[in-house]
Amino acid sequence: MQTGKNSILSRCLVAVVWAGNPPTLRRWRQLFQTGVVAVLLLTLSAGISAATLLPSGNAITDGQAILRYALPIDNKPVRDLQNSLEDISNHLRGKQWSTISGDIKKAAAVLKTKQADILKGVPAAKQAQAQTLLNDIQANVDALVLSADAKDKPQVQSERALALAKIGTLEAAMVTGFPFKVPAEYSNIPQLQGRATIALKTTKGDINLIVDGYTAPVTAGNFVDLVQRGFYNNLAFTRAENDYVLQIGDPPGDEIGFIDPKTKKYRAIPLEVMVKGDKEPMYGITMEDAGRFREEPVLPFSSYGAVAMARSDADPNGGSSQFFFFLFEPELTPAGRNLLDGRYTVFGYVTSGQEVLGQLKADDKITSAKVIEGADLLKV
Repeated sequence: MQTGKNSILSRCLVAVVWAGNPPTLRRWRQLFQTGVVAVLLLTLSAGISAATLLPSGNAITDGQAILRYALPIDNKPVRDLQNSLEDISNHLRGKQWSTISGDIKKAAAVLKTKQADILKGVPAAKQAQAQTLLNDIQANVDALVLSADAKDKPQVQSERALALAKIGTLEAAMVTGFPFKVPAEYSNIPQLQGRATIALKTTKGDINLIVDGYTAPVTAGNFVDLVQRGFYNNLAFTRAENDYVLQIGDPPGDEIGFIDPKTKKYRAIPLEVMVKGDKEPMYGITMEDAGRFREEPVLPFSSYGAVAMARSDADPNGGSSQFFFFLFEPELTPAGRNLLDGRYTVFGYVTSGQEVLGQLKADDKITSAKVIEGADLLKV
């Protein structure tokens, strides 16, 4: 999103790709804004079929699942365990009970035969905690077997969520140290070397979000620093568009971002995008301009409540304090492939209070923002 008041992506020459009935006028506008449209001229000139640009498989739309997969770990058994339980959500909608039972059996098999290999990925000091988590996950999987046999959808959802939350904690315990070094030119900006949980109180209710320094340490670090400074307290939302974005962070007065009281200068935050398969983020360049438009970012715009840094469309490194929540709508924006991915830095996801996002309008406020976990990981 731009840090000004105008819309974005107006420069795209596009042809619309959609399934089913043609979009309404309102949806046409949203399709252009979110990049559901394929760039036809680019497709033709590059000799790429439209099918190549469309998402393959079932993209992940759960922000907490995306965060689990984004953890910098390399332990195949725990990922196999996670994959089996994550996959259940794809089949619950259609009540494909035989497939669901198969996923649960895969998870049970990993727990039966691969626990020692999972524990190898955990530092010695956390082995006892990891074993307790594995025992609890086993209990959840045992309960899942019974719930699936009874075709009890709510209970399957509940036990699956409990198990995956514990798997996420187990995977987080496997992370040792910070996985890369931020370029020296950004060393003057606060960095988040891990993850932090932020609690927002708004005029319409409470929202919690997790910001990910493993994937976007500069952007997340800047945000956590501003939260701790009280920058967002009593600040009004400046843009609220249903099924699109909710934006905030424009301070009172003429400035459009944060002025560091020490330097008296605008704190500019670079575009920071981690591409799947890379070991560290790209800085200062969009995935499109880097020729990587067919690849995927680790943190995509495929989840309702994705949190991203706003900036001028003309300046990849022009972000500062303004950020936005992306109000993802699967019907309008195919998960896994839209033009916002790789153009703006996603640095976290809303984990609770999603229903509040849809109620907030321009001139509603964040009454207070507080770091409730992970403040010790901020390096200033």
